Amino acid sequence: MARPSRAHERRADLVAAARRAVLGRGMLDLRLRDVAAEAEMSPGSVLYYFPTLTDLLREVQREAVERFCAAREDAVRDEPDPRRRLTAMIRSGLPSGPDDELCVLLYELGAVARRDASYAAEHIRLYERQVGIYAGILETGAATGAFTLTRDAGTIARNLVALEDGYGLHITMAVPTLDVARAAGLLLACASDATGCDLGDPGSGDQEGDR
Repeated sequence: MARPSRAHERRADLVAAARRAVLGRGMLDLRLRDVAAEAEMSPGSVLYYFPTLTDLLREVQREAVERFCAAREDAVRDEPDPRRRLTAMIRSGLPSGPDDELCVLLYELGAVARRDASYAAEHIRLYERQVGIYAGILETGAATGAFTLTRDAGTIARNLVALEDGYGLHITMAVPTLDVARAAGLLLACASDATGCDLGDPGSGDQEGDR
């Protein structure tokens, strides 16, 4: 009887090794031999499972995007109140701190998007999926009377995702220019203005309707 193939398992191990290598060295300095060393394999063995380093890193990016978006969807799925859903969505989009591995990984991979169309396509997918979650929350809030939107839901959603990206980058820089609480407060202030609804302070759990 033929032995079962371990290709899927080995590919998963290589994706994990590449993820660690990106976090450890960054995209600009990353080489095939770095991933091979992390996986305890020869460079030739890595290429047996992925034709090029770019192919492997695209899979790392695809997996990271899926994990990040799925976590954001989970964060708001069971909350019926649009105000609380919007607050939870904002909180879920920011790094937990300078060493948030998933956010750092996405920033590292996103830096390549300016030069590589395939990375750009995945980064666009990440952006649009987040915009879709936000827009759904905003539209529901407007329909139920919880929000009075100052712009259409799509415009507000795109602005919030872009602000998250910018603030998240500041949080994860070698010398952070603001912390998570401050970034969340700034985002909530923007969202409050855009929805006509006081979303409160992110650290207090205090929202309009709780008082």
